[in-house]
Amino acid sequence: MSYGITTRVARPFSATVSLVRAALSEQGFGVLTEIDVKATLRQKLGVEMEEYLILGACNPALAHRALDTDRDIGLLLPCNVVVRADGPDTTLVQALDPQIMVQISGQPHLRDVADEATTRLHAALDTLAERPPPAATDAPTAEAH
Repeated sequence: MSYGITTRVARPFSATVSLVRAALSEQGFGVLTEIDVKATLRQKLGVEMEEYLILGACNPALAHRALDTDRDIGLLLPCNVVVRADGPDTTLVQALDPQIMVQISGQPHLRDVADEATTRLHAALDTLAERPPPAATDAPTAEAH
């Protein structure tokens, strides 16, 4: 059983993260949480791995509709989006398929919310391959952690 929506982007990790944030925003999702898995595992366990970021994306209107249907659905929110390096110039972007919340909860009334979230996440991920790379700037940028 597949539980994710995946796209491969022919861009380095850091450029892809910026594009993912913009694509999610255009579909009404904000990023509530950010987990830098690579940094966490290095700090806590002393292990190295590829760049791997988990973004907790939330579309407030969809979250509100889902919570009105089933208060326990908060256990499955926000929508996790993973951005991970797959070599030096390729990045995988993955989102949890919102249909999973319908399957897990057994709440058929969540189907409309899941359908809309699925459409929006597909739209966001589909645009990644079509976007031009971010413009280079002369000023250094700081990454928030």
